Amino acid sequence: MALEVYQYARCGACRKAIRFLDDLGIGYNLRDITETPPSVSELRAMLDHCNGEIRKLFNTSGRMYRELNMKDRLPSMSTGEALDLLSRNGMLVKRPFLLTRDAGLVGFREDVWRRALE
Repeated sequence: MALEVYQYARCGACRKAIRFLDDLGIGYNLRDITETPPSVSELRAMLDHCNGEIRKLFNTSGRMYRELNMKDRLPSMSTGEALDLLSRNGMLVKRPFLLTRDAGLVGFREDVWRRALE
């Protein structure tokens, strides 16, 4: 079964993750995170893998995060509000984004991905 990888084509970390998967011979389907962001249920599952730290789901270095002043807004948002916002705007979601049955991977760190996927 191929993995579903949410990515943004111009994202360097996404390109590294795809190269990594290719090198390991792991099959995947790419989903453009700007056209089809992760659903609220997928985001909630990822949140569980991030020990409930909602900020880890946000692309904190992105332009959209800064434009929406999320640094100041996020602390006062409910989890439901934050997940709804992420599900409607893929540019706010940290990427690449990959959920498996056993792991949730957001952002690309080769050592973490290797442990989760091998």
